[in-house]
Amino acid sequence: MSTRSHWENVYATKGETEVSWFQDSPAISLELIKAANPDHAAAIVDIGGGASRLVDCLLQEGYRSLAVLDLSANALEAAKARIGPAASNVDWIVSDVTTWHPARSYDVWHDRAAFHFLTEPHDRAAYIERLQSAIRPGGQVIIGTFALDGPEKCSGLPVQRYDGNSLATELGAPFELIETRNEIHSTPWKSTQAFQFSRFRRG
Repeated sequence: MSTRSHWENVYATKGETEVSWFQDSPAISLELIKAANPDHAAAIVDIGGGASRLVDCLLQEGYRSLAVLDLSANALEAAKARIGPAASNVDWIVSDVTTWHPARSYDVWHDRAAFHFLTEPHDRAAYIERLQSAIRPGGQVIIGTFALDGPEKCSGLPVQRYDGNSLATELGAPFELIETRNEIHSTPWKSTQAFQFSRFRRG
C-alpha cells in the first residue's frame, strides 16, 4: 500500500476521535504560533494537518490567510465538513509535502507529526527543500515530532524521533532554534506519547 493509500484508508475507516493523534484542543501548537507573533494577515500553513482542529482555532482567533496541506483528501474533507461555511476561507491542499511545489511564501510553517514519518534521508531532504522555498526570511517554523523517548511507530508506520538539537541539525542553516517544549500527549484511549515541539526562525 502506498503512503497516500494508507492515509486515505485511515481517514475513510476511522472517525476523528478514533486515531491516536486526536486532540480536542491543540493548545501547544496555538501557543507556539502565538509566540511567533504573526499578525492576523500572516500566511500560515499547517503541514500534514489532516482533520486537525488547529485550523478551526486559528479561524476563531481571526487569522485570515490559512492553508492546510495533507496527503489525504478524506482528511481534508472531514475538516471542511466540520468547519462549515468558514472552510471556504482556507486553502486546502491535497499533496505530498515532499513533492509539493508551493505557490506562495508563508510567514509560519506548522507541522505536528508529519516530519517524523520521513525515515528516509532523501524524503527529509525533499521536505527541507520545500520548507526553504516556502518560508520567507524571518518566518518561523514549528515542528512537532515524537520525542527521543516517544513511540517508534505510529499508525503502523515507523517514525524518526527527535529532540530540539537533533531536529535543528536535520534542518540545518538557515534555521535557528528558538525554543523546544516537551508534551505528553494523551491518546483517546488514555495511553501517553512523548512529543517535542521546536520553534525555529529562518535567517
